[in-house]
Amino acid sequence: MTEIVEEKLKLLPDKPGVYIMKNAEGRIIYVGKAIVLKNRVRQYFQSGKNHTPKVRAMVSHIADFEIIMTASEVEALILECNLIKKHRPRYNISLKDDKSYPYVKVTLQEDFPRVFITRRILKDGARYFGPYTNATAVHESLKLLRRLFPLRTCKHLQERPCLEYHIKRCLAPCAGKVEKGDYDAMIRAVLLFLEGRTEDVERELQLRMEQAAESFNFEIAARLRDQLLAVRKVAEKQNIVTGSGDQDAIGLARSEIGVVVQVFMIRGGKMIGREHFLLQGSEDESDGQVLAAFLQQYYHRATFIPREILLPLEIPQTEQELLEKWLSAKKQKAKVQLVLPQRGTKKDIVDMAASNAEKYLHDEAARIKQANDQTLGAVEELGRYLGLPKPPDRMECFDISHNQGSETVASMVVFEGGLPKKSDYRRFKIQSTEGKPDDFLSMREVTTRRYVDLPEEELPDLIIIDGGKGQLSSALEIIRNVAGHMHVPVVGLAKQFELVFTEGNPEPVVLPRHSQALYLIQRIRDEAHRFAITYHRKLRGKRNLVSVLDHIVGIGPKRRQALWSHFGSINKIKAATVEELAMAAGMNKPAAEAVYNFFAAQAELRGK
Repeated sequence: MTEIVEEKLKLLPDKPGVYIMKNAEGRIIYVGKAIVLKNRVRQYFQSGKNHTPKVRAMVSHIADFEIIMTASEVEALILECNLIKKHRPRYNISLKDDKSYPYVKVTLQEDFPRVFITRRILKDGARYFGPYTNATAVHESLKLLRRLFPLRTCKHLQERPCLEYHIKRCLAPCAGKVEKGDYDAMIRAVLLFLEGRTEDVERELQLRMEQAAESFNFEIAARLRDQLLAVRKVAEKQNIVTGSGDQDAIGLARSEIGVVVQVFMIRGGKMIGREHFLLQGSEDESDGQVLAAFLQQYYHRATFIPREILLPLEIPQTEQELLEKWLSAKKQKAKVQLVLPQRGTKKDIVDMAASNAEKYLHDEAARIKQANDQTLGAVEELGRYLGLPKPPDRMECFDISHNQGSETVASMVVFEGGLPKKSDYRRFKIQSTEGKPDDFLSMREVTTRRYVDLPEEELPDLIIIDGGKGQLSSALEIIRNVAGHMHVPVVGLAKQFELVFTEGNPEPVVLPRHSQALYLIQRIRDEAHRFAITYHRKLRGKRNLVSVLDHIVGIGPKRRQALWSHFGSINKIKAATVEELAMAAGMNKPAAEAVYNFFAAQAELRGK
């Protein structure tokens, strides 16, 4: 304990508030709340016998702390939430990657609101729904919503209807094709749908459809009828799980991977969705402490709070009372209760949430195992099959690509730990074989440029040559004789059957057909081929561009290069206007007009 800490402990007040623990570098490592700051903070620096390993580790790093007094426990809880979200302290339980959770935003502040996905919540008058953990599912839900309701999607109102209007995916408020009152009624239905209140949506659509029919607006009535049928179809897929009301059912599971919390959202007695959340920093915390921390952080950023939250286990009574008080204040309209169901339907849905949390952990463990088998496990397996002294952690693979000897290039891709390391990829433009295809000579050039003068400590654990015995011999000639690297293993990979040729062995190594080692070496070979082909196509496109521009008066080498650098492809140059062409470095209006007129004349000839 530092002298600063000792002095501050003597001055702690008997008031509620938040305490902020810092390490020697001044970095915040923990944020907590307290009903009585003096009692809570002093507990950390008393005898550590009853502390968990996590608390003991944290206390050993505390060099200073600060306190912020608040008027009430609820204010302390809110402040703690904000500080944890802002600083993400190392020793706090926190939702994993919570900054990236997507929300659905309805821009109610606009005359004709839009609905889209966002990852930022602003105080701008919009309505937000979320957070969600599955971005793909959110995108699919938004597609469904746009099929049900013809919403505006453009950021700015256009002067005339766009394609979306003509395919009946938008009501074209930009062109006055819909009254504001009708559009607002549709937005109300959208909000009810996002809240999970499909029965209310059905009632409103039914009423509006009947009113439109009575007014002889049969086109509007038919559109509302189609929406009503679509909403009913969606509602049929939702299972009734409780009698009525809005609830969140919480399930919690723990394994060596970590802790996951599953939330089932029940609105109007129907389960409308579920989300799971991984928690960090929860290894030494009890399930009750983890659950309380989750409830605090999740509902701090949740856009909807139900009246009843069903829990899978007890949390400390004082913590429960504080959370209920805080949640009720956030909801404003009604009291929020945290309930631990003992029997019946509510208990069944909580158990189902817990089962889903356990399944997620099981699936995640299987995914991690599979990923490990395909990476580190595959590396170890490949090392055994090739008889290497150690697993080839770093592998470099070379491939040659050309078109009848023109634009010959070579690629070098790097895999470390069974995964591509793209920052170390290299590509080579081969000079020695220009105009005449010679893969053996090309391989000698690229291995010379890579390995001659390369220090021993920078050598990979395995060099893979994409090719058979000939390419392998060409590479070995340079690596062994010229570069003098005698110990690094070098193998050749035949293209047809993935036969692996090793040095000094006339018979190839045949990797088992379904082995992870074979899949790994195929991935490496395919990546080297892809990288080489990509570079070759780029050079070929550049050459074709230059040959076309050669025929334009006033376009010399510098302007050709400028056009290529500015546009990147011949198609973009063809599509550019005179003003856009003139913006390239070294270009002026006459030169731009020459380029524009040249391609316009070609297009006219093709048209004839």
